[in-house]
Amino acid sequence: MLKLRVITALILLAGFLAALLFLPPMGWLAFAAAVGALGAWEWGGLAGWGRPMKAAFSPLIGILIAGGGILAGLAQPTPSAHPALAGAYAAAVLFWLVVVPLWLSRKWRLQSTVVALVVGMVVLVPAALALAHLRQIGPGFLFWSLGAVWLADIGAYFSGRAWGRHKLAPNISPGKTWEGAVGGAALVVTYGLGMVWLSGWLGEDARKFVIFAFCLLGFAALSVQGDLFESLLKRQAGLKDSGQILPGHGGILDRIDSLTSTLPLVGLVIYFLPP
Repeated sequence: MLKLRVITALILLAGFLAALLFLPPMGWLAFAAAVGALGAWEWGGLAGWGRPMKAAFSPLIGILIAGGGILAGLAQPTPSAHPALAGAYAAAVLFWLVVVPLWLSRKWRLQSTVVALVVGMVVLVPAALALAHLRQIGPGFLFWSLGAVWLADIGAYFSGRAWGRHKLAPNISPGKTWEGAVGGAALVVTYGLGMVWLSGWLGEDARKFVIFAFCLLGFAALSVQGDLFESLLKRQAGLKDSGQILPGHGGILDRIDSLTSTLPLVGLVIYFLPP
């Protein structure tokens, strides 16, 4: 199993880097739409839908991402400043900051088709638009943003292994601890502040660095929430993985759960503080 996971991870990384570096803007937007559509199919499984409903929802999400991205200027090489992007990002950030904590504490379910449709759109569409938008800023900037998510997971894993004593959400994800979450957040803040200092993005204004540090803490918290939210929905649906499309890794949602919660926040910050 480990060998299969490693091979799949290497293939995914090579394909992702090739797409990131060489696809034209329209091609990258199509890639983001395809990721969203595949995630939407798996979302239907979490919602308990049958094949016909999933077959309708998946292309709908792909069309919303591709069509919305074109209208918002994400198929162009110049970074977009369309106000619809800010609205989509803000709606997603509010969902993750306000609704999801209540959802996790009260263990709500995706019982209503309407609720599952709306929540699926909020989870998938803004994140995919941000994936296209941040690549407009630059492939390196997008990779930097993704790296922060990966470091949050790495920091949480090793901190949890070393010092984890207090369970974060034992009924949802028994392996997660408060110590791991703090370790992941500390690594993200250190990494993020170091990168903006090296890039000169925030200049030398100490206040901006303090504000950005709080944004990084929010980023780390949202990363954990994205993981916990999908874990809860999988438990409620009786699923170990969201899908089987990635050998040894499960489904698309299993790989992008933290990205769905964090990329809209990055997009919102970049919208108001373009580098």
